[in-house]
Amino acid sequence: MLMRTDPFRALDRLAQQVLGTVAHPAAMPLDAWQEDQEFVVAFDLPGVKLDSVDLDVEGNVLTVRAERPDPAGENTELIAAERPCGVFSRQLILGDALDTEGVKATYDAGVLTVRIPVAEKAKPRKIEIEAKGAKQQIAA
Repeated sequence: MLMRTDPFRALDRLAQQVLGTVAHPAAMPLDAWQEDQEFVVAFDLPGVKLDSVDLDVEGNVLTVRAERPDPAGENTELIAAERPCGVFSRQLILGDALDTEGVKATYDAGVLTVRIPVAEKAKPRKIEIEAKGAKQQIAA
């Protein structure tokens, strides 16, 4: 059986779960990278069922909401509760160089992967140089 010796530990743990710390961010950690012509974001959502995940884009803000239910029943006495439960939300502000109309998402093994293509206007392109006249005047 586990014993608690510090009465403030539960309050400290709750604050860390809600606010996160540098070593352990809040309940929805993510990785982000650019791959080929896409911006990719992977959110860790262990123990979250797909039907409780909501993903939307409004303007240039991507919002992820998810709910992890409390595993304990009504007549249960918790001995330790370190895994956060409840509703979690995270927002990312997307740059203008991304095509928010082409967002795609997959969910596998507790990881939500969101792929956002780079907008056509932001992709590098070759500019053709047009020659003007055969003679050029030199200003004196």
